[in-house]
Amino acid sequence: MTVATREKVKQEGGSVLDRLIRPGAARIEAALRRWMPAETLYPDTIHRAMRYSLFAGGKRLRPLLVVETARMLGGRLADALPAACALECIHTYSLIHDDLPAMDDDDFRRGKPSSHKVFGEAMAILAGDGLLTYAFELVAAKTPTASVVPALVKEIGIAAGTRGMVGGQVADLEAEDGKRDAGHLEYIHLHKTAALITCATRCGAIAAGASRADLANATRYGKGLGLAFQVVDDILDVVGTTAELGKTAGKDADSKKLTYPSVYGIDRSREVAKRLVDRALAAVRPYGARGRVLAALAEYVRDRSH
Repeated sequence: MTVATREKVKQEGGSVLDRLIRPGAARIEAALRRWMPAETLYPDTIHRAMRYSLFAGGKRLRPLLVVETARMLGGRLADALPAACALECIHTYSLIHDDLPAMDDDDFRRGKPSSHKVFGEAMAILAGDGLLTYAFELVAAKTPTASVVPALVKEIGIAAGTRGMVGGQVADLEAEDGKRDAGHLEYIHLHKTAALITCATRCGAIAAGASRADLANATRYGKGLGLAFQVVDDILDVVGTTAELGKTAGKDADSKKLTYPSVYGIDRSREVAKRLVDRALAAVRPYGARGRVLAALAEYVRDRSH
């Protein structure tokens, strides 16, 4: 297959995915805009900062995983949508904080100046704090089926906290001080990125009132996808460009960061990503056509170039 043919196949695959996710993505976007505090609500600066980063673009992968997992398992969109929006708020908060000078020190995010470059460091920190705390308000206030709220809040709290994303970020920082073995690398990937993605699929299953077996499949899918996403992200930080990634290129590649390419090299890292996506695909295969969107999202993560 020629390079041109591979690119055509990739573009056609992307078009199919776009058509599959467009309805869900539109509902998520509308709910976020409806439920987020207005820019004019006092103190308006913090709400402008929160909305600036939340609506700066992005794939909406995590909220899509919530609603599509719930749909696959026969759940209602109304019960999944608040958790979906909450996870996008938490994801955005993490990006705002990651970009700060004390963390990754990135000037651009999603092709636009980072929050701290527009609003200053103090307001960027508070914007992240605001998004994190508002996420839990969303789940509690907007989920119609009250019986699933405690489980959703617990799931999100664990995934976003020291046993999840925050813990992974700490391990990532400590890797710069000499902890650079393969076990430490896996811990970072499992917690920094995979925890929130696995949380998304589990929240979709919880919102749908899924059985124990279905929750286990949702967990396997999310874990495989989440790990693959971070492995591919590591690869793109090495081979990507500023225009493709929408953030400062080369900083991660030139820093002391512990990544799959730094431990295993590019080729083996690509093999690992493919194997992880295969596991995710196997987890949703029993659901046939109902799992089509989740399968397409997994293939997108495997093949993405930005």
